[in-house]
Amino acid sequence: MLPRTSPTRTSPAPRPSSPARRPAAGQRQDCDAGQRTDSGAGSVLTAALRHSRVRTAAVCLFGTASAATAVALPAVLGHTLDLVLGFAPGVGTALALSAVLLVAEVVLDALVALTGGATTARSTAWLRRRGIDHLLSLAPHRATDRFTAGDLVNRLTGNAAEAGSAPTTAAAGLAALLTPAGALVALAVTDIWLTAVFLAGLPLLTLLLRTFARGSSDSVRRYQRVQAEIASRLVEALGGARTIAAAGTAGRERARILAPLPELGAQGRLMWQVYGRAVVGSSILVPMLTTAVLAVGGLRLAHGALTVGGLLAASRYASLTSGLGGVIGQLNALVRSRAAARRIGDLLALPPAGHGSRLLPADGRGRLELRGVTVARDGVPVLREVDLLVPGGTTMAVVGHSGSGKSLLAAVAGRLTDPDDGTVLLDGVPLDQADPVQLRREVGYAFERPALFGDTVGAAIAFGPEAAPAHGVEAAARAAGADPFVRLLPRGYATPLADSPLSGGELQRLGVARAFAHAGRLLILDDATASLDTVTEHHVSRALLEDVRPGTRLLITHRLSSAARADLVAWLEHGRIRAVAPHDQLWQDADYRAVFAPTAPAPGVAS
Repeated sequence: MLPRTSPTRTSPAPRPSSPARRPAAGQRQDCDAGQRTDSGAGSVLTAALRHSRVRTAAVCLFGTASAATAVALPAVLGHTLDLVLGFAPGVGTALALSAVLLVAEVVLDALVALTGGATTARSTAWLRRRGIDHLLSLAPHRATDRFTAGDLVNRLTGNAAEAGSAPTTAAAGLAALLTPAGALVALAVTDIWLTAVFLAGLPLLTLLLRTFARGSSDSVRRYQRVQAEIASRLVEALGGARTIAAAGTAGRERARILAPLPELGAQGRLMWQVYGRAVVGSSILVPMLTTAVLAVGGLRLAHGALTVGGLLAASRYASLTSGLGGVIGQLNALVRSRAAARRIGDLLALPPAGHGSRLLPADGRGRLELRGVTVARDGVPVLREVDLLVPGGTTMAVVGHSGSGKSLLAAVAGRLTDPDDGTVLLDGVPLDQADPVQLRREVGYAFERPALFGDTVGAAIAFGPEAAPAHGVEAAARAAGADPFVRLLPRGYATPLADSPLSGGELQRLGVARAFAHAGRLLILDDATASLDTVTEHHVSRALLEDVRPGTRLLITHRLSSAARADLVAWLEHGRIRAVAPHDQLWQDADYRAVFAPTAPAPGVAS
């Protein structure tokens, strides 16, 4: 225990080693990092294509071969027909070649479908892994401040699937263009006049494709945005299902979730209208061009300028060349892929937290120091010029009215978020320069509402940078007061989490046990005992001092008893440190006593 001293009114102390101030650095650095990040739709699609380049090349190769086969087949069939009608020699060879080309076309199309499906699946999986890895590399508030949970799920599932199909669609689209282009050349070789007839209608077909591409892009982007909004509202409602049921507002929530549905329907109809107009236009234009080619071909046949086999080949080439209208489907898929890639790019543009490689001193006791720390949320300062020193091995309670910034101070202390200004040091090492692997081993957290990960109760306690051994799990559970109720579960520590109905207090005890099992030189409890009864909370506090690895303790608390047992208390008010001293000396101040009385939250900021 530290010696009892008089309450200290803190004021900014000289910080000769503190880095220079960076006004508005947060926004500027975000922008710069976003520009450096592989973020835009084009960059995301290029990266996906680069990742799947071998498989994409295979799709392109098979598609090209299929296109070449499709272009060669009409000429061979026409030649075979002329041989049959003329009773000329070589019919058997021609028939065999026709059969080979027919089988080859079927096999190549099957290979395109198989390879394309595998490429899309792998590209989608890669995009999802990349998005999740980037999301987990961010400070916890980075993504959630900008995107809702439902929107993030939508971006990493549906949008990733649409963007992941881009390499296959691009490769297949190239083959789809080669077929009509090759057919047009073959038609010119067959009969130049028929080619002239077809080319007369080609500008209309090109205009149709251009109009579709322009009209489809905006509607797809708006459709995906509304989809994400509905998903966000649904996730919110599922998270608060018990509250909704208790309030009897299921109908109202249903209406709120589905409120954007009319806009979604309107954008969906608009998409299909654009697509439908393009399909209808091509359905009218293509048969007209084919009919015109056949009519002129018939006249050429009547005048002896074209054989029956030549007319058969010409009609088939006209159909293949008109297949340029079929590119609309590929273009539609690419438009959707690009819109989806833009949404993934927005997530990837968020700058990840930088890390250093400095190791914490081996003999460090967990000395924590905050120098001039300022943190803002939505442009509002929540922590203001905070200077705080927690000596190594000390238990310090952080108290203050709701909204004073206690939880944000806890996040900054263990680098769950970075300050907009100022420096945080652990045993003399700035946290942003520390080795991240060692930092996570040496800084432990327990939260008011812990999230448990793992298949079983024991695995949930062992979850951490390194899995805790079985004896360590049980020792941590005993220290947190969780061992008695865990042993009453059907299979004890091996009970699946899904089969373990837990109260709020039991959930908190498991969260505390997990923190105890991975306690490092700094342990931060962010209101982690708020749901515990007085006896259990006293047991946990005693275990924290006696049964857990020695080190520095930072307790964010509303409890008078927790503050009284701490070596020192940091009194936080309106985002500033008002005083640091032992509890019994601060207790002489009526304002300090009011912190533990039922009061309204402090205005302006969130806890």
